Amino acid sequence: MKNIKHIAFLFLLLSSTSCMDEFLKEAPEDRFVIGNFYSSQSDAEAAVTAVYRKLYDIYERNMFILNDLPADTEKNGLGMPNQYLQNLEYLRHTSENQFTSTMWQQNYDGIARANTAILNIPAIEMDETVKARLIGEAKFLRALYYFNLVRFYGDVPLILKLESVEDALGPRVASAEVYQQIINDLMDAESSLPEIYAENDIGRATKGAAKILLGKVYLTMKEFNKSVEKLAEVINNEGDYGYGLHEDYRDNWRPATETGKEMVFGIEFMDPPGNGNSAMVLQGPKYSLPGGFAVLGLVNSNEADIPTRDLYDRFTDDDERKAGTFRTDFVSLLDGSIHTSTIPIFTKYWEENESNPSNSDANMNVIRYADALLMYAEALNEIGQTEAAAIPLNRVMERAYNSTLHNVSGLSTDDMRTHIYEERHKELAMEGHRWFDLVRTGRFVQRMKDHAAYEASVAESNKVELAQNIKDHMVLMPIPQREIDLNPELTQNPGY
Repeated sequence: MKNIKHIAFLFLLLSSTSCMDEFLKEAPEDRFVIGNFYSSQSDAEAAVTAVYRKLYDIYERNMFILNDLPADTEKNGLGMPNQYLQNLEYLRHTSENQFTSTMWQQNYDGIARANTAILNIPAIEMDETVKARLIGEAKFLRALYYFNLVRFYGDVPLILKLESVEDALGPRVASAEVYQQIINDLMDAESSLPEIYAENDIGRATKGAAKILLGKVYLTMKEFNKSVEKLAEVINNEGDYGYGLHEDYRDNWRPATETGKEMVFGIEFMDPPGNGNSAMVLQGPKYSLPGGFAVLGLVNSNEADIPTRDLYDRFTDDDERKAGTFRTDFVSLLDGSIHTSTIPIFTKYWEENESNPSNSDANMNVIRYADALLMYAEALNEIGQTEAAAIPLNRVMERAYNSTLHNVSGLSTDDMRTHIYEERHKELAMEGHRWFDLVRTGRFVQRMKDHAAYEASVAESNKVELAQNIKDHMVLMPIPQREIDLNPELTQNPGY
């Protein structure tokens, strides 16, 4: 995806030129005049690159904050005094929370960019195959952004054009209608996207990514038969799509292998002058390390996002994902000495031998192939094909434990469901899935009560507040008050 970043930079430069300023001056005040820009294939490519660019704003940290902090995966470290984050952790967030507001705004910004590309690219005289692919990419991204919104907020405004300011406003639309648009976009994307790209285009949405995302949409809608059918189209032909599992779990985040066979759709981070991954600086050790981060030769580290004990204690020592997700021992870049943290630290996005954590180039996955296998197992189990569900689940577990000793064949449907849920929790920890998983499976309220009790017993006694704060309506996030103030047709979710 490195070439996509270069195109994005070109797009930003282009938008600041006097030529761009001139045609913007000619626009009526209530119109977004963009037609003059769409005249060549390079314009179309730049427009779609701008849609991709919103992934960084949504996924670099905010997706973790809203999926892991108000769940049982993450908690605030001593380096995070932000009250909005504290409120999310303790489930006292309101419609004024800046992070729920940012999630709404950034996804709608991405949708606006996608709409602009989808509406204007068809009129450009250019290679028709490339044109169809670019429109397919924009529709894939629009579907992803709407999928985020409908899962977080429920009924949301459905905006499929953006020609005037008024088009960005409107009432909430029933979630069923939003889901149908997501399905339509993904089916269109699937028909026009390639299975595999050349090396310089790796990172763009593919046919396999569209199919797997659609499988996840069906799973979320509890359309289990459709989910099985769609996921099977990829999993039964994974070689055609270049998919598989790495033998080593850590290879999902190592520079040499992170764009390999397990990446279905991800976000590329790079050393300067590219965009570095902020996760390493926000999750790295500080207060828990005698002498602080300086003893490691690091220029900074905040210890803001740390794992819950509830999560860490679920991993057994023979689970290779434990060392692939956390660590307590750190090697100093100064002299090779070992320094031990008093708490486990998230290190999925840790780049070895990087002294400036802000420059970590570890990629983030929006969809990983292990996720597809676990979804396939879940959907198969829900339609009564429990023995078939054991096959993809065993693949994930055999990689995790580097053995077949944890084989789950022969389980009942209920026991299989429990195993699948637990493996998703551990396999995908801190990858932005947990709150979505708990809500869609109807486990959020009870799980958080159990989590509060566990944390209070082994880590922090004040976590009993979670059990007091959890309410049934928290299976949706609040509609941001700022949006309600701007749009009189918006209504708030019950309970907020």
